[in-house]
Parts: sequence; C-alpha cells; structure tokens
Amino acid sequence: MKKYVKEIVPYILVIILVLLIKHYLASPIRVNGSSMYPTLKDGDIMILNKIHYHLNDIQRFDIVVIKTENSPIIKRIIGLPGDRIEYKNNKLYVNNKKIEEEFQHAEIEDYNIEQLGKITVPKNKYFVLGDNRKNSMDSRFYGFIDKKNIEGRAKTIILPLKRIGTI
Repeated sequence: MKKYVKEIVPYILVIILVLLIKHYLASPIRVNGSSMYPTLKDGDIMILNKIHYHLNDIQRFDIVVIKTENSPIIKRIIGLPGDRIEYKNNKLYVNNKKIEEEFQHAEIEDYNIEQLGKITVPKNKYFVLGDNRKNSMDSRFYGFIDKKNIEGRAKTIILPLKRIGTI
C-alpha cells in the first residue's frame, strides 16, 4: 500500500499545483466572436494574467477579461475611474483632450456613442469598448464595468501558432 501512495502522491501534487496556478495566476482564455477584430480573431487562445492587477493599476487601452452572467468577455479599457469620456467625429476625448488610439479599430457611428454625450466614469468602474466597435457588446450596452468583475489582463496570444506573441 505504501508503494502505491508514494507513486501517486507526486501526481496529486502536480494536479493541485496546476489547479492553483489556473485559478490564481494564469489560465487560457478563448476569444469568442469578432468584437475585438482586427486585434483579436475569433478562436484565438490567449493567456489571462490574473495576478497582474493585484500588482499594477489598470491602464487605458489594456485588453481585459470581464466576468459577466453568461460567460467572460474580452474588451479594451477606454475610460478609467474619474475620466470624462466623449467621442466626437469618431475621435476619443478624455478629460477634454483628444487621445490618439494607436491600435486599429472600426469606426463608431456617431449616433452609437455620441448619444451618450460626455460621460464620467464612476469610482471603481471602467468604460470598455471592443475594437470592432460596430459589432461589440460593451459599455454602451452593459454600462460601466465594476473593478471586481475584471478577471485580469490578456496580452499574449498562444494559439494559433501563426499569431503567437504579445499585442
């Protein structure tokens, strides 16, 4: 009996270690849909870094995974707590300053975002958008995102191999 216990204990320890890493540090996440196109494609597999925001602040333009009632969603942080956000003529203004978005994204039809007017992001909340702004369920539909619902940062694509790397 002792022989079997000695043989099985290392496997149990490895399984426990993998589960702890997946739950607390990092886990794979699959991109579902085209809301982050062209940055991310449907089916991309990324690494979700769950510890990053315990050590660092959430930054504008970070790509994050958000916990929702149905399933996690992947979006880009646009507005931080206290920011005044406004879109005019498809240009982003934060606190009345035009912000250059250095990533590609589909243009937002004016009525889709300008109907919000100037919005102020409340404390501990974030304003998120998908890069494919014409086809994204984001803060325009969900409202502001609570900090507690941000599961972590997604920055590295691991599959498919031809797209491997950080974004």
